[in-house]
Amino acid sequence: MLDAVIQWTNTLIWDYLLIYVLLGAGAYFTIRTRFIQFRLFGHFWSALSHSREGAGQGISGFQAFCIGLASRVGTGNIAGVAIALTLGGPGAIFWMWIVALVGMATAFIEATLAQLFKVSQPDGTFRGGPAYYIERGLGSRLWGCVFAVLLIFTFGLTFNAVQANTIADTLNSAHGIPPLFTAIGLVVLAAPVLFGGMRAIARVAEWMLPIMAMAYIALALLIIGLHVQRIPEVLALIVRSAFGFDQAAAGVFGGIAAALLNGVKRGLFSNEAGMGSAPNAAATATIGHPATQGFIQSLGVFVDTIIICSATAFIVLVSGVYDPAQPTAVAGASLTQASVAAWFGDIGMMFMTLVIFLFAFSSILGNYAYADGNLTYLGASVPIIQVFRVVVLLAVIGGCLGELPTVWGLADVAMGLMALVNLVAILLLGQWAFGALADYEQALPKGTPKFDSKANPHLPAAIKTGVWSRG
Repeated sequence: MLDAVIQWTNTLIWDYLLIYVLLGAGAYFTIRTRFIQFRLFGHFWSALSHSREGAGQGISGFQAFCIGLASRVGTGNIAGVAIALTLGGPGAIFWMWIVALVGMATAFIEATLAQLFKVSQPDGTFRGGPAYYIERGLGSRLWGCVFAVLLIFTFGLTFNAVQANTIADTLNSAHGIPPLFTAIGLVVLAAPVLFGGMRAIARVAEWMLPIMAMAYIALALLIIGLHVQRIPEVLALIVRSAFGFDQAAAGVFGGIAAALLNGVKRGLFSNEAGMGSAPNAAATATIGHPATQGFIQSLGVFVDTIIICSATAFIVLVSGVYDPAQPTAVAGASLTQASVAAWFGDIGMMFMTLVIFLFAFSSILGNYAYADGNLTYLGASVPIIQVFRVVVLLAVIGGCLGELPTVWGLADVAMGLMALVNLVAILLLGQWAFGALADYEQALPKGTPKFDSKANPHLPAAIKTGVWSRG
């Protein structure tokens, strides 16, 4: 009964609402920013390379990028891509790419808004995100609270259960480790970081993310290099399947509709563009201009989907483990793991176990960071936040012991509702981000842009947080 309700709700949200709003918003922001993700792509990397500078005792732009990437780079990159392949066929990968490319513009908008409307904290850090810009930009405390509650449920509980489920499933299927043992181990590892607060999460993410991402990309490049002759064939298969031109795939998966639906869902789950999650990390950065963190978070979408998700797709499609005639024979993270093991045996299996663990564990930390900021928005006291940390750990335990389809289904529902609220908000507030971009580009020829909101001609009104007024 529960699964039937979840499936009906997902169909309503995704098939009839979110796909169109998501892609439409991405296209709109791409046009209004004059294709910023292509036009300033090189500058994005320049902004990232200087993002460790000038934070003082606060959280640097690079640390905020890593917190955002910690949440983005998780089961969506390994299990999510594999699920997209098993349910939507190779064409789903193409639609994941499209979602990412248009989503880069959306990510810029929401991250810039988060910076514009962020507020300072007593410890010298900042908090912000959709709940904050909904209240301060749209004047609606009610909808800010609605978003905050949705995010806390989605990321603090549901998504953390999904990440824990993937770790438990991987360790059980590959090494016979009981899920209960995995649950205990995760709690022991996660608890000290969660109870250490935002700075502890930032420090862990700052070193963990680059190492694990580069190791996984290196593995993918090695596998691709060993089968470079198959790359044109794989690319052709992805494109043909995306538009229903591959008859074999169409017969198994249901053609373009299945590819589009699963590619968009899994793409959004992975890169989170438009969902309203990454802006919570973006707002924590201590930087000189709001648009800078917009560039950096936009680049996070590219790294997540175009690089890391594509790496998974190519690993699976060249491995020989994935069989289009029996697409669900091996599913989830186990498919990616088995694909690597096909070439590297037990060593490959062990490496993938470690990668999956690190990807999912980093997401648990990033997801909690988002929930923490929204608890602060709701006015939660220190004791309440401490209790919530315990509840998060209980969700991790529940995820380890739960079933994959139900957990993924709940994640899709929660993610869809949250994304709809955020997308409406950023469409209404887009002019603020456009103004910040215009201010940045006007100042760029004179050196590193510094933002001042006081009497700024590019903004539609004054910002009343006090953070950006230099006068």
